[in-house]
Amino acid sequence: MNKKSSTSQSTLSVQTVVMAATVWAVFALLFFLLFSASSTDGGRPQWYSITTYILEGAAFFAAGMMCFRNWRSSQIVSGGQVWLAIGLGMFSYFIGNLFLAYWEIGLGNSPEVSPGDLFFILTYLFLGFGMLKAVLSKKLNLAPLQYLILAGIATGGITIAWLFAPSQANAAAPPAALIAQAAPATQVAPTQPAANRPPAVNPATGSAPASAPRTLPTASPAVAPTTAPFVAPGTAPLAAPVVTETPAAEAAEEESPNTPEWAIALEKTLTPLADIVSWLYIVGDVILVIMASTLLLAFWGGKFSQSWQFIAAAAFCYYIADLWFNYATRYIPNYETGSLPEVFWIFSACLFAIGAALEYDLSTRRRNSRRRA
Repeated sequence: MNKKSSTSQSTLSVQTVVMAATVWAVFALLFFLLFSASSTDGGRPQWYSITTYILEGAAFFAAGMMCFRNWRSSQIVSGGQVWLAIGLGMFSYFIGNLFLAYWEIGLGNSPEVSPGDLFFILTYLFLGFGMLKAVLSKKLNLAPLQYLILAGIATGGITIAWLFAPSQANAAAPPAALIAQAAPATQVAPTQPAANRPPAVNPATGSAPASAPRTLPTASPAVAPTTAPFVAPGTAPLAAPVVTETPAAEAAEEESPNTPEWAIALEKTLTPLADIVSWLYIVGDVILVIMASTLLLAFWGGKFSQSWQFIAAAAFCYYIADLWFNYATRYIPNYETGSLPEVFWIFSACLFAIGAALEYDLSTRRRNSRRRA
């Protein structure tokens, strides 16, 4: 009787996890659909950004807890190290998301590199290691057609990574943007019309010709009066360049007044690593999509394949969200987080949680059936 009750409780547990993750994902999708296009003069409203960070953070924290439950259980078929690595990946994303939320919402800055990027990169390492351990435990033996499919997916992932490489993204910038960046920060003052130009001075007499009226040029209220240079008869006046202020003051004003000095110093220290961090993201995405494809091929069929199919789908969702974010930050000026494709990160966390719950349920059922036998 106790065995039957424990089995029903395990079934109820996995049903609860699947239902909660599904409801969370649907709610996140509706929220992004309804409010992702809302904006104010300063960008998206703050309440929207806070809610998106809560939706992502709660999903990854719950997924990490489900993975750690599998790690602590001695009944998991795939092994505890696999779920320990995946769980550390979930918590690494959760911590990185906290850092990014503090920088964007708390400080009001959008640095190229923040401390959260370190934890996002660790997410790739932990997820890649965990999925690799799962594939190795399966003793992979693929057919030639499956190897061709995997090679095609790897080639496509590497091609997309090459397109989003920092050097390629800079080379693909529109010519107008490059011309605007190379334009000097000087403006040419407009010449005065002939009617208001000072009369030429006769060098022999030292006075203006009698036929020329002695009318002084009227200065516009918006333009400060300047001394007119000597203009020889029959020659065009030279345009005097007016040097504008350097953008250093504007760059200083872009920093939020609430930004502490240690945060500014940390941003300056991490900014030279922007290209390296971008390359690490690209390499991590390629590894992630290759491992997800290998999981689908390795666990296609069988009793324990369902949980790993959800894990592979979670990796693909993570890859889609990363792909969009790389594109948006490279090609969309003044991009702000919270666009609709970023909901795939929440989908990814929900699928990781469902996969962990299914693996736990199948493992405990298998152990209980052996005891009955």
